Amino acid sequence: MTQKRATPSIKRRRVGAQLRQWREAAGMPSLDVARAMGWSQARYSRVERGYYRISHDEVQKLTTAIGVDDPEGVEEVARVAEEPTGTGWWASYANGGRVSEQYLDFVELEAEAKTIRIMHPKVIAGLVQSPGYVREMHSSARSNDPESLIAIRLARQEVLSRAKFHGIVPESAFHARFQSGPGIMKDQLRKLIDASTMENVTIQILPLTAHPAYGSNGAMTILTFRHPWTPVASIDNPMGGTHTVDPDQVAYLEAEFEDIASASLSVDESREILNQYLEGLHQ
Repeated sequence: MTQKRATPSIKRRRVGAQLRQWREAAGMPSLDVARAMGWSQARYSRVERGYYRISHDEVQKLTTAIGVDDPEGVEEVARVAEEPTGTGWWASYANGGRVSEQYLDFVELEAEAKTIRIMHPKVIAGLVQSPGYVREMHSSARSNDPESLIAIRLARQEVLSRAKFHGIVPESAFHARFQSGPGIMKDQLRKLIDASTMENVTIQILPLTAHPAYGSNGAMTILTFRHPWTPVASIDNPMGGTHTVDPDQVAYLEAEFEDIASASLSVDESREILNQYLEGLHQ
Protein backbone atom coordinates (compact mmCIF):
# COMPACT_ATOMS: atom_id res chain seq x y z
CA MET A 1 0.00 0.00 0.00
CA THR A 2 1.31 3.47 -0.90
CA GLN A 3 1.97 5.66 2.09
CA LYS A 4 0.12 8.98 1.97
CA ARG A 5 2.30 12.06 2.20
CA ALA A 6 1.95 14.11 5.36
CA THR A 7 2.31 17.29 3.30
CA PRO A 8 1.46 18.23 -0.31
CA SER A 9 4.05 17.45 -2.96
CA ILE A 10 6.77 20.02 -3.54
CA LYS A 11 5.47 20.69 -7.08
CA ARG A 12 1.95 21.51 -5.90
CA ARG A 13 3.31 23.71 -3.15
CA ARG A 14 5.47 25.64 -5.62
CA VAL A 15 2.56 26.07 -8.04
CA GLY A 16 0.38 27.37 -5.22
CA ALA A 17 3.10 29.67 -3.93
CA GLN A 18 3.63 31.19 -7.37
CA LEU A 19 -0.11 31.78 -7.82
CA ARG A 20 -0.24 33.44 -4.41
CA GLN A 21 2.76 35.62 -5.30
CA TRP A 22 1.06 36.79 -8.50
CA ARG A 23 -2.23 37.42 -6.69
CA GLU A 24 -0.61 39.42 -3.91
CA ALA A 25 1.43 41.44 -6.43
CA ALA A 26 -1.85 42.36 -8.15
CA GLY A 27 -3.42 43.32 -4.82
CA MET A 28 -6.35 40.99 -5.47
CA PRO A 29 -8.15 39.33 -2.53
CA SER A 30 -8.34 35.54 -2.65
CA LEU A 31 -12.15 35.71 -2.44
CA ASP A 32 -12.28 37.68 -5.71
CA VAL A 33 -10.09 35.09 -7.44
CA ALA A 34 -12.26 32.26 -6.11
CA ARG A 35 -15.42 33.97 -7.41
CA ALA A 36 -13.83 34.53 -10.83
CA MET A 37 -13.09 30.81 -10.99
CA GLY A 38 -16.52 29.80 -9.69
CA TRP A 39 -14.92 28.21 -6.65
CA SER A 40 -15.39 28.52 -2.91
CA GLN A 41 -12.76 30.50 -1.05
CA ALA A 42 -11.84 27.31 0.84
CA ARG A 43 -11.08 25.52 -2.42
CA TYR A 44 -8.89 28.33 -3.69
CA SER A 45 -7.09 28.46 -0.35
CA ARG A 46 -6.25 24.79 -0.77
CA VAL A 47 -4.89 25.49 -4.26
CA GLU A 48 -2.51 28.14 -2.92
CA ARG A 49 -1.37 25.81 -0.13
CA GLY A 50 -0.74 22.98 -2.56
CA TYR A 51 -3.47 20.65 -1.33
CA TYR A 52 -5.54 20.84 -4.50
CA ARG A 53 -4.30 20.03 -7.98
CA ILE A 54 -5.40 22.29 -10.82
CA SER A 55 -5.17 21.77 -14.55
CA HIS A 56 -3.23 23.57 -17.25
CA ASP A 57 -6.39 25.37 -18.43
CA GLU A 58 -7.34 26.37 -14.88
CA VAL A 59 -3.95 28.00 -14.39
CA GLN A 60 -4.46 29.93 -17.62
CA LYS A 61 -7.94 31.07 -16.56
CA LEU A 62 -6.85 31.93 -13.03
CA THR A 63 -3.86 34.02 -14.10
CA THR A 64 -6.02 35.83 -16.63
CA ALA A 65 -8.43 36.72 -13.81
CA ILE A 66 -5.52 38.01 -11.74
CA GLY A 67 -4.18 39.98 -14.68
CA VAL A 68 -0.77 38.32 -14.94
CA ASP A 69 1.19 39.66 -17.92
CA ASP A 70 3.84 36.96 -18.15
CA PRO A 71 3.02 34.40 -20.87
CA GLU A 72 6.29 32.49 -20.41
CA GLY A 73 5.88 32.26 -16.63
CA VAL A 74 2.22 31.30 -16.83
CA GLU A 75 2.94 28.53 -19.34
CA GLU A 76 5.70 27.12 -17.12
CA VAL A 77 3.46 27.07 -14.04
CA ALA A 78 0.63 25.54 -16.07
CA ARG A 79 3.00 22.83 -17.32
CA VAL A 80 4.09 21.86 -13.83
CA ALA A 81 0.51 22.03 -12.48
CA GLU A 82 -0.54 19.50 -15.09
CA GLU A 83 2.17 16.99 -14.20
CA PRO A 84 0.96 14.11 -12.02
CA THR A 85 2.73 13.76 -8.70
CA GLY A 86 4.82 10.74 -7.79
CA THR A 87 6.05 9.98 -11.31
CA GLY A 88 9.79 10.69 -11.04
CA TRP A 89 12.37 7.92 -10.64
CA TRP A 90 12.50 8.81 -6.93
CA ALA A 91 8.79 8.03 -6.36
CA SER A 92 9.42 4.37 -5.57
CA TYR A 93 11.48 5.38 -2.54
CA ALA A 94 8.57 7.29 -0.98
CA ASN A 95 6.72 4.15 0.09
CA GLY A 96 6.94 2.79 3.60
CA GLY A 97 8.95 5.70 4.99
CA ARG A 98 12.17 4.38 3.45
CA VAL A 99 13.40 7.94 2.86
CA SER A 100 12.24 11.17 4.49
CA GLU A 101 9.82 13.47 2.66
CA GLN A 102 12.27 16.37 3.12
CA TYR A 103 14.99 14.48 1.30
CA LEU A 104 12.71 13.40 -1.56
CA ASP A 105 11.49 16.99 -1.91
CA PHE A 106 15.10 18.08 -2.30
CA VAL A 107 15.78 15.35 -4.87
CA GLU A 108 12.76 16.47 -6.90
CA LEU A 109 13.84 20.12 -6.76
CA GLU A 110 17.41 19.22 -7.72
CA ALA A 111 16.19 17.25 -10.72
CA GLU A 112 14.43 20.37 -12.04
CA ALA A 113 17.30 22.77 -11.34
CA LYS A 114 18.92 24.91 -14.00
CA THR A 115 22.00 25.66 -11.87
CA ILE A 116 23.35 23.91 -8.78
CA ARG A 117 25.90 25.38 -6.39
CA ILE A 118 27.19 23.17 -3.57
CA MET A 119 29.69 23.69 -0.79
CA HIS A 120 30.45 21.10 1.89
CA PRO A 121 33.06 21.85 4.57
CA LYS A 122 33.91 18.21 5.29
CA VAL A 123 33.17 15.82 2.43
CA ILE A 124 32.97 15.73 -1.36
CA ALA A 125 29.59 16.83 -2.74
CA GLY A 126 27.21 13.95 -3.45
CA LEU A 127 26.73 14.78 -7.13
CA VAL A 128 30.42 14.16 -7.83
CA GLN A 129 31.02 11.23 -5.47
CA SER A 130 32.34 7.96 -6.88
CA PRO A 131 30.29 4.78 -6.23
CA GLY A 132 32.83 3.53 -3.67
CA TYR A 133 32.85 6.87 -1.84
CA VAL A 134 29.03 6.90 -1.80
CA ARG A 135 28.96 3.45 -0.23
CA GLU A 136 31.54 4.44 2.38
CA MET A 137 29.51 7.53 3.27
CA HIS A 138 26.39 5.45 3.87
CA SER A 139 28.02 2.41 5.45
CA SER A 140 27.14 3.67 8.93
CA ALA A 141 24.09 5.78 8.02
CA ARG A 142 21.31 5.99 10.58
CA SER A 143 18.78 4.45 8.21
CA ASN A 144 16.75 1.28 8.03
CA ASP A 145 17.56 1.12 4.34
CA PRO A 146 21.06 2.41 3.52
CA GLU A 147 20.94 0.68 0.13
CA SER A 148 18.12 3.02 -0.89
CA LEU A 149 20.19 6.04 0.11
CA ILE A 150 23.12 4.74 -1.94
CA ALA A 151 20.93 4.11 -4.98
CA ILE A 152 19.31 7.55 -4.74
CA ARG A 153 22.62 9.38 -4.45
CA LEU A 154 24.02 7.65 -7.53
CA ALA A 155 20.81 8.22 -9.50
CA ARG A 156 20.84 11.92 -8.61
CA GLN A 157 24.10 12.37 -10.53
CA GLU A 158 22.16 12.15 -13.80
CA VAL A 159 21.30 15.83 -13.32
CA LEU A 160 24.88 16.71 -14.31
CA SER A 161 23.97 15.81 -17.88
CA ARG A 162 21.86 18.97 -18.15
CA ALA A 163 22.33 21.37 -15.19
CA LYS A 164 25.16 23.83 -14.65
CA PHE A 165 27.10 22.69 -11.56
CA HIS A 166 29.55 24.57 -9.34
CA GLY A 167 31.01 22.55 -6.50
CA ILE A 168 33.45 23.65 -3.80
CA VAL A 169 35.38 20.72 -2.33
CA PRO A 170 37.51 20.98 0.84
CA GLU A 171 41.08 19.81 0.38
CA SER A 172 40.82 18.19 3.81
CA ALA A 173 38.43 15.61 2.29
CA PHE A 174 41.35 14.08 0.37
CA HIS A 175 43.03 13.10 3.65
CA ALA A 176 40.21 10.76 4.71
CA ARG A 177 41.18 7.16 5.42
CA PHE A 178 38.83 4.31 4.61
CA GLN A 179 38.87 0.74 5.91
CA SER A 180 38.41 -0.42 2.32
CA GLY A 181 41.84 0.98 1.48
CA PRO A 182 43.32 3.86 -0.56
CA GLY A 183 41.62 2.70 -3.75
CA ILE A 184 38.44 4.47 -2.64
CA MET A 185 40.11 7.88 -2.65
CA LYS A 186 41.99 7.20 -5.90
CA ASP A 187 38.71 6.42 -7.66
CA GLN A 188 37.17 9.51 -6.11
CA LEU A 189 39.98 11.74 -7.34
CA ARG A 190 39.58 10.32 -10.85
CA LYS A 191 35.84 11.05 -10.62
CA LEU A 192 36.52 14.69 -9.71
CA ILE A 193 39.11 15.10 -12.46
CA ASP A 194 36.73 13.65 -15.05
CA ALA A 195 33.88 15.87 -13.81
CA SER A 196 36.11 18.94 -13.99
CA THR A 197 36.51 18.44 -17.75
CA MET A 198 32.75 18.74 -18.38
CA GLU A 199 31.73 22.07 -19.90
CA ASN A 200 28.87 22.57 -17.47
CA VAL A 201 30.86 21.66 -14.34
CA THR A 202 33.05 23.92 -12.22
CA ILE A 203 35.13 22.32 -9.47
CA GLN A 204 37.07 24.44 -6.98
CA ILE A 205 39.18 23.21 -4.08
CA LEU A 206 39.06 25.04 -0.75
CA PRO A 207 42.71 24.70 0.35
CA LEU A 208 43.89 23.59 3.77
CA THR A 209 45.49 27.02 4.18
CA ALA A 210 42.17 28.88 3.81
CA HIS A 211 40.95 30.79 6.84
CA PRO A 212 38.71 28.50 8.94
CA ALA A 213 35.85 31.00 8.73
CA TYR A 214 35.28 29.94 5.11
CA GLY A 215 32.87 27.05 5.12
CA SER A 216 32.53 26.95 8.90
CA ASN A 217 28.76 27.53 8.80
CA GLY A 218 27.95 24.15 7.31
CA ALA A 219 27.04 22.61 3.97
CA MET A 220 24.81 24.49 1.57
CA THR A 221 23.15 23.95 -1.79
CA ILE A 222 21.65 26.72 -3.91
CA LEU A 223 19.34 25.82 -6.78
CA THR A 224 17.98 28.06 -9.52
CA PHE A 225 15.25 27.17 -11.99
CA ARG A 226 13.49 28.23 -15.16
CA HIS A 227 11.41 31.40 -15.01
CA PRO A 228 9.34 32.16 -12.93
CA TRP A 229 10.38 29.81 -10.12
CA THR A 230 12.25 31.39 -7.22
CA PRO A 231 15.67 30.02 -6.17
CA VAL A 232 15.84 27.52 -3.33
CA ALA A 233 18.61 27.24 -0.76
CA SER A 234 19.15 24.14 1.35
CA ILE A 235 21.18 23.65 4.51
CA ASP A 236 22.18 20.04 5.11
CA ASN A 237 21.16 18.07 8.16
CA PRO A 238 20.81 14.32 8.86
CA MET A 239 17.05 14.45 8.19
CA GLY A 240 17.45 15.66 4.61
CA GLY A 241 18.00 19.37 4.91
CA THR A 242 16.10 22.58 5.55
CA HIS A 243 14.92 24.41 2.45
CA THR A 244 14.11 28.10 2.07
CA VAL A 245 12.79 30.31 -0.73
CA ASP A 246 12.97 33.48 1.35
CA PRO A 247 14.75 36.01 -0.93
CA ASP A 248 16.83 37.52 1.88
CA GLN A 249 17.97 34.13 3.16
CA VAL A 250 18.79 32.87 -0.33
CA ALA A 251 20.72 36.08 -1.10
CA TYR A 252 22.69 35.71 2.14
CA LEU A 253 23.70 32.15 1.28
CA GLU A 254 24.56 33.15 -2.29
CA ALA A 255 26.91 35.82 -0.94
CA GLU A 256 28.38 33.28 1.49
CA PHE A 257 28.99 30.85 -1.38
CA GLU A 258 30.73 33.52 -3.47
CA ASP A 259 32.97 34.45 -0.53
CA ILE A 260 34.04 30.81 -0.16
CA ALA A 261 34.56 30.49 -3.92
CA SER A 262 36.82 33.56 -3.86
CA ALA A 263 38.93 31.93 -1.14
CA SER A 264 39.19 28.69 -3.12
CA LEU A 265 41.72 27.73 -5.78
CA SER A 266 40.98 28.57 -9.40
CA VAL A 267 39.59 25.87 -11.68
CA ASP A 268 43.01 25.21 -13.22
CA GLU A 269 44.77 25.20 -9.86
CA SER A 270 42.10 22.86 -8.50
CA ARG A 271 42.57 20.40 -11.36
CA GLU A 272 46.34 20.51 -10.82
CA ILE A 273 46.07 19.71 -7.12
CA LEU A 274 43.66 16.88 -7.88
CA ASN A 275 46.23 15.37 -10.22
CA GLN A 276 48.95 15.81 -7.59
CA TYR A 277 46.91 13.93 -5.00
CA LEU A 278 46.11 11.18 -7.49
CA GLU A 279 49.79 10.77 -8.36
CA GLY A 280 50.79 10.80 -4.71
CA LEU A 281 52.81 13.98 -5.17
CA HIS A 282 50.82 16.07 -2.70
CA GLN A 283 50.84 15.04 0.95
